[in-house]
Amino acid sequence: MDYTSMFDERLIFLDLEGDNLEDLFGEVAKRLQKEAFVNKNYLKGLIAREQVFPTGLITQYLNIGLPHSEPAYVEKPFIAIVRLSTEVKIKQMGDSQEMLVRNLFFLGIKEPKEQVGLLQSLMALFMDGKFVKAFIEAREAQVIYQLVTQNIK
Repeated sequence: MDYTSMFDERLIFLDLEGDNLEDLFGEVAKRLQKEAFVNKNYLKGLIAREQVFPTGLITQYLNIGLPHSEPAYVEKPFIAIVRLSTEVKIKQMGDSQEMLVRNLFFLGIKEPKEQVGLLQSLMALFMDGKFVKAFIEAREAQVIYQLVTQNIK
């Protein structure tokens, strides 16, 4: 599947502030709802899912978060890219150990069967040292959008 259509330059939020994960989730949910990508229950669904299935991921080059909710809260598929001005604590997938992240990819998946393929595609990106270096150095939403959409498979 071609995941490039899930990215939207309007959903790249740089230098966001978040004292904790719930505050961050609230800010992102508000922005996604304003753009009609999620419904009013998205925030509750996002928090509930993160408590049961943590989404922090340590990769070779970069720690990331991949928060997502149940499909019922997603109005149209999306991937929102969030870069924080400071790190926030998130729990790691699998063992729930606390870790710090500055970069999160909020996944708005309508079809659950697409989740595994999307996660594999994102993992391939973050295992590519050249991509990660360019991603970290990118400071503008347009540059990040082009970088991600030209490299995701």
